[in-house]
Amino acid sequence: MGADRTHILVLNYNGRELLAECLPSIVAAAARTPVPCAVTVVDNGSTDGSLELLARDWPSVGLICEPNRGLASFNAVLARLDEPVVLLLNSDIKLAPDAVAPLLAAFDEHDDALFSAPQCWTFDGAEYEGMRTRVRTRYGLVQGMCRVPGHESCLDQADLTAASGPILAVDRKKFLALGGYDPLYFPGRIEDLDLGFRGWMAGWKGYYVPSSLAYHKGFGSFGPAFGRSGCDRLAARNSLIFAWKNLGGRRLAAHLAWLPVRLAHDLASRRADFAVALVEALARLGHVRTARRALAVGSGRWIARQEAFFQRFHW
Repeated sequence: MGADRTHILVLNYNGRELLAECLPSIVAAAARTPVPCAVTVVDNGSTDGSLELLARDWPSVGLICEPNRGLASFNAVLARLDEPVVLLLNSDIKLAPDAVAPLLAAFDEHDDALFSAPQCWTFDGAEYEGMRTRVRTRYGLVQGMCRVPGHESCLDQADLTAASGPILAVDRKKFLALGGYDPLYFPGRIEDLDLGFRGWMAGWKGYYVPSSLAYHKGFGSFGPAFGRSGCDRLAARNSLIFAWKNLGGRRLAAHLAWLPVRLAHDLASRRADFAVALVEALARLGHVRTARRALAVGSGRWIARQEAFFQRFHW
């Protein structure tokens, strides 16, 4: 698929300072893209002066206001666009000057590409942030990680990736065919892995493109809002939702068997984090069951494809 134009969307909620820091690099990268490339901020109802900043300092940057649905806010926006490939960024992302073109090239090179993801570093360039994502199941919970043992030797090697959270380029039609990001995971964590998994089950893949460089301020938006413990609880809650929604066979059975063990350990340690995550996940169980039925989990070759996913991205 040749992308004759593209669009960069930046998701923002009360990220005024991040926009001021990151937009210069994003606009500069858009200008160096070999095809027309618009930049638009998707705002989720900011009250911190973000809109005033855009109007005053960035009149060339578009603005779309959407209800706050986390990454799922992108879904309605992509349905109204017509570019074949769209870049989806969090507000805590900077782009290298030539970051966009390699991400677009992945769709020319791979007909089965659902998304492409860059090599991502911290703002100071000192620490690798991803986006060559690997997956494992640990004590019953699915985890996606980029800084896995031995990752240093693979940073510059193109490969498949299971997910990409803060930045990715997507095939717009494939993304919409999957239903986009699932709002079940709101306010966030693991919805990127859910998208990558559903894409894999549909026969599509994510490609890690290390020749594209981006920079991420880890927890730049989530950290101030939820704190480290709140972010960990959201990750646990959403890992539960991921398993109940997507998994079948022995992998689901093993997940369920670990739940009382995890809960007992948490309570014996006088901690309630996992218990709270479990209660919060159970509150969404009706919606999870509806999504599971819509996916027809367990039917046909589901289990074989599911296990192929975990084997391909195992660490």
